[in-house]
Amino acid sequence: MRPLNSRLALIAMLMLGLAACAKGGGAVTSSDMSMGDAKAPVTVIEYASASCPHCAEWNNEVFPAFKAKYIDSGKVHYVFREFLTPPVEFAAAGFLTARCAGRDKYFSVLDAIYHGQRDIEQSGDYRGGLMRIAESAGLSDAQFNACVTDDAALKSLNDRVDGYIKHDGVNGTPTFIVNGKTLDGEQSLAKLDAAVAAAQAGK
Repeated sequence: MRPLNSRLALIAMLMLGLAACAKGGGAVTSSDMSMGDAKAPVTVIEYASASCPHCAEWNNEVFPAFKAKYIDSGKVHYVFREFLTPPVEFAAAGFLTARCAGRDKYFSVLDAIYHGQRDIEQSGDYRGGLMRIAESAGLSDAQFNACVTDDAALKSLNDRVDGYIKHDGVNGTPTFIVNGKTLDGEQSLAKLDAAVAAAQAGK
């Protein structure tokens, strides 16, 4: 589990110019990205960073089966909440790019970032890697550039993250909240099976 250094995140974002909630996850709002039936009996909230390798591994290895079993079947409402971990310029720009692609493409862009995360980070060419993903989602170079330098969007992102830290008590990624109960760190499908079953039983 990668700890969050919020001060480093804020300082790094300002230097690079790239440019909430209650305990237990808080109410789902219009700023949240989500999948599945909003009226499902179980809500699973994931706090994750686009630059977190544990988040990428969970997305690539566990999420497809979790989605098929719970989200696509209407048993779980899945809510994704954006966090920032080093390198924060990559995480922030990744989330801004996904949002600029639109709600209908948000998760496909995020998935592409997670699958390309290792290669992008090893190359050090964050901008080039994200631009290629943005182009595949239909964004022009000009749209991408405007997106990752949008001060208002960056402030909104940073405000959301601050809220998750201060009010939700989240301090690392990935963190999962299943009907108000917190699971820290990367979770196997078996552990999530148990958490969802407990939530369905009202435990």
